[in-house]
Amino acid sequence: MNIFADTSGFFALLVKNDDMHVRARKNFSYFAENNVQLVTSSFVLVETTALLQHRIGLSPVNDFNSKILPLLEIVWVDEKWYAKAVQRLVARSNRDVSLVDALSFEIMEDFQIETAFAFDKHFEENGFRIAAFQ
Repeated sequence: MNIFADTSGFFALLVKNDDMHVRARKNFSYFAENNVQLVTSSFVLVETTALLQHRIGLSPVNDFNSKILPLLEIVWVDEKWYAKAVQRLVARSNRDVSLVDALSFEIMEDFQIETAFAFDKHFEENGFRIAAFQ
């Protein structure tokens, strides 16, 4: 089974005082025990790194890169993916959805992934399920 991993999931997993930390850890344990492949994009990697660095510091950035990154299947963004994400962003005309999220939705649709490791309501609003394994 493939699940798309979003910045909100990674942040909750790595930040112990995040409201969703316990749920994120339980989900991540389930993924490991059940051979779930986490798929993400290079844009999510950049967004996660920037958020962790700005809000928490470099130690969680190091943990993210050394402990979590090796477990991920990463879709590296090229011109094709970027164009698809921008097209979706403009077509949907929703200022609350970021370019990173628009790209995530494009990847999920292309890879036929229905579930996200995320705590971002935009995934459900766009027809995807939020991982709730415990």
